[in-house]
Amino acid sequence: QRQMCIRDSISTAVVAACLAGSVLLLWAADTRGPQVVATGAWVPYEGIVLVVDRLSALMLIVGFTIILGVLWYSNAEGRESFDQEASGKAPLPIFHPSLLVMTAGVATTFVSGDLFHMYVGFEVLLGASFVLLTLGGTVSRVRAGVTYAFVSLLSSTVFLFAVAMVYTATGTVNLAQVSQRMAELPQGTQVMLQALLLVGFAIKAAVFPMSSWLPDSYPTAPAPVTAVFAGLLTKVGVYAMIRTQTLVFPGGILHELMLWAALLTMVVGILGAVAQTEVKRMISFTLVSHIGYMLFGLAIGTPAGIAAAIFYVIHHILIQATLFLVTGMVQRRTGVSTLDRLGGLIRTAPWIALLWFVPAMNLAGIPPFSGFIGKVGLMRAAAQIGTPMLWLLVAGSVVTSLLTLYALTRTWARAF
Repeated sequence: QRQMCIRDSISTAVVAACLAGSVLLLWAADTRGPQVVATGAWVPYEGIVLVVDRLSALMLIVGFTIILGVLWYSNAEGRESFDQEASGKAPLPIFHPSLLVMTAGVATTFVSGDLFHMYVGFEVLLGASFVLLTLGGTVSRVRAGVTYAFVSLLSSTVFLFAVAMVYTATGTVNLAQVSQRMAELPQGTQVMLQALLLVGFAIKAAVFPMSSWLPDSYPTAPAPVTAVFAGLLTKVGVYAMIRTQTLVFPGGILHELMLWAALLTMVVGILGAVAQTEVKRMISFTLVSHIGYMLFGLAIGTPAGIAAAIFYVIHHILIQATLFLVTGMVQRRTGVSTLDRLGGLIRTAPWIALLWFVPAMNLAGIPPFSGFIGKVGLMRAAAQIGTPMLWLLVAGSVVTSLLTLYALTRTWARAF
């Protein structure tokens, strides 16, 4: 018991220290400009360069906040938050080191100044997340872990091939240099490189039609793991898209294609959510659907659209992780998460009911919550340009928001 307390304290202290450091980095990036470090005494642009600007510092803060919250949740819930049949009160021993390794991969991706180091961050994520997804070794978790590993390896292979092509075409993988040299390449080469990077990141972010793996993988994992995955891992792919599209491909050659992908991701994802009777699968489908909102803002391409996309990323990380954690509390209390076997929880667990209701309404975009602010920001950015395709996206985002509200209120009515 004493060793477990020491382990919990060390993990929590490390993540809290990283969070404090991220706040200082945000202050430095905001007041002094981007903070750049050439690691290992390498000549700049030939070795690994770490770059922290306001965006990456903000993502670090939100990421460490989610990790810290999940650590507190798992420490408070004990072993039962990982396995209903498990005995004892301590989380599985492998959880803490695996979570910290995964956190290192997330942070690596956020601060990478070159494409290959970003790829390394993706691979660190893959190794640790496979361990987390298969905690307990049940058949369903191992099957989900194999699916997740296959999809992640496919994404990594496409990304690595894209990195090789970028290096062949530009002679560098440093993002600052790539952004300067990309405009000198023939347009066909630019389109090929942009498409390769988008496909690699879109698989990781679960953008339609490469999203069917997510609802089959995430719901089988324990609540703390699912919260981290839903909150952070898909957003790593979105962050990589934002970073590369705004820095390397600011002209937006494939923005029309991205708009169609955003629309289909929103609509197909929410239709899947409406059809579910299992709470975690329903939330997983809404996760896929709302990735479309982030891609919507990025595809608009204007400062207002990108700002709204970044705002929506931050909002969605916090809200989606909260929903999965509270759903884990429901499952721990009742032993099930299927709507056919739930009911009346507002009488037996009113605080859990409230904790579920508030983020659910936020996700649906009810004012004055952050989900409403983010969606209004996206729609205003689209309306400022006003092309027929963007008006179609506005209509699709409204329909998706209404169907999200329907799916969540139906779950609320039947479960609580």
